[in-house]
Amino acid sequence: MATHPTQVFFICLLFCVFFSSHSSEAISSGKVVTYLPGLPVQPLPFHLETGYIGVGGSSTDESSTHSDSTDEDANQLFYYFVKSERNPKEDPLILWLTGGPRCSGLSPFVFKRGPIQIDKVVDYKNGSLPTFTLNPYSWTKFANMIFLDQPVGTGFSYYSKSSDESGMGDILSAQNTCEFLIKWLIQNPEFQSNPLYISGDSYSGVTIPIIVQDLIRDTEVGKYPFLNFQGYTLGNPITDHRLELNSYVPFAYGMGFVSYELYQSMRENCRGNFIDFDLSNVNCMNDLQVFENLVSGINRNQVLEPLCHKTFITSPTPKEMLKDRHRRSLAKVEEGFVAAEKVHAFQASCSRAYTYVLLEYWANDDEVQKALHVREGTIKNWMRCNYDLSYEHEIDNVVEYHQNISTKGYRSLVYSGDHDMIVPHISTEAWIRTLNNLSITEEWHPWFVDGQVAGYTRTYSNGLTYATVKASGHTAPEYNPKECYAMFERWISNTPL
Repeated sequence: MATHPTQVFFICLLFCVFFSSHSSEAISSGKVVTYLPGLPVQPLPFHLETGYIGVGGSSTDESSTHSDSTDEDANQLFYYFVKSERNPKEDPLILWLTGGPRCSGLSPFVFKRGPIQIDKVVDYKNGSLPTFTLNPYSWTKFANMIFLDQPVGTGFSYYSKSSDESGMGDILSAQNTCEFLIKWLIQNPEFQSNPLYISGDSYSGVTIPIIVQDLIRDTEVGKYPFLNFQGYTLGNPITDHRLELNSYVPFAYGMGFVSYELYQSMRENCRGNFIDFDLSNVNCMNDLQVFENLVSGINRNQVLEPLCHKTFITSPTPKEMLKDRHRRSLAKVEEGFVAAEKVHAFQASCSRAYTYVLLEYWANDDEVQKALHVREGTIKNWMRCNYDLSYEHEIDNVVEYHQNISTKGYRSLVYSGDHDMIVPHISTEAWIRTLNNLSITEEWHPWFVDGQVAGYTRTYSNGLTYATVKASGHTAPEYNPKECYAMFERWISNTPL
């Protein structure tokens, strides 16, 4: 049975009331990571901690806040915490939630928001690990960041032996994340006064508004004396599923993928409804079939980049490349299941997807997991996105949550890669326009990086800043790291984009 959103509120209150009296005795759950295999700079030039925090368990005694306690009744959420390279005592604290749902926090840690990035250099003949370089556009240069493996079962997070793995969904995921945040702050009291922001992209657009609404409720009743919550940010956020699906057609037309005649025919025959139309409407169905044929070769994550899932037919998938679970098993590539020349062809034609393969290989290495302090035997196979995990999509539209939040005066940043066809920018702009009592304080205008237009932005009376990122796709920082670094740093510093 799904947990009602109000239950998130009361559970958060319970943890706050109980733990606030024990904050002085709390001990951090994190362990310092001193090296990362594949990164030539050792020891690490940044402060990284990883750890587990139990959520959803029956144990609420004081020991559950201590690092030596495994809280066996609780499920374990794994996190990566990086201190700001600038001023960790005063810089903002950002809890980053990856989308999917069920995609690991290691993904943004490695792909353009965290301190390292894959160098893509692998010698398959000796089975060496991928190498890394430092990311010059890491958001940890100006902010403390927690990258979280959520929901439970994602990345290195895992279910307790007594837990039922079914029942995970939007509400429970938000509830667990709220519990995690409270416990982490109790265990790390030196960061309780830092300005706190909840951030994420893609499917986290569903869960973050739930979390934020409940944090605000708790703050208003005075049950978070240690919490300095300031606002939230969302990139390419899934918000209104029906609106986003209906935006595919006008977006595709605007990009020049379909003809004027077909677009006008679809508007007339489907009456602007392209997803839940009357199945007896033959003309609409025929138009949609033509439309799908026209866009079938488009990469909807970033329409300017190659569509790589077809390449996977003759190239290695992450699961194929990980069939042999022995250490450094990519040495097996030339021994059978995929030819080396196909690996290199894949690397050349689909470099972004290739880095996803490399990350799965790296994260499944025993030496890597030891360096990250992963508990031995807790997971069988690390996946960047664990779509085998059962998950209930309970909420199709979170605009109401944004409406409730918009009257409270908190800051927010919503941004869209303007070449994203998964969550087209026109759908995000549409739901923002539906928010009540929202007036524009700064009109639509370009913002710049190095003297070049990096996108367009406007601000609203409720503290919302909306921005597009030019020529960027879904999860914009991955495609335009320099521009997104500048955008986020300016916004978090309360300066105009």
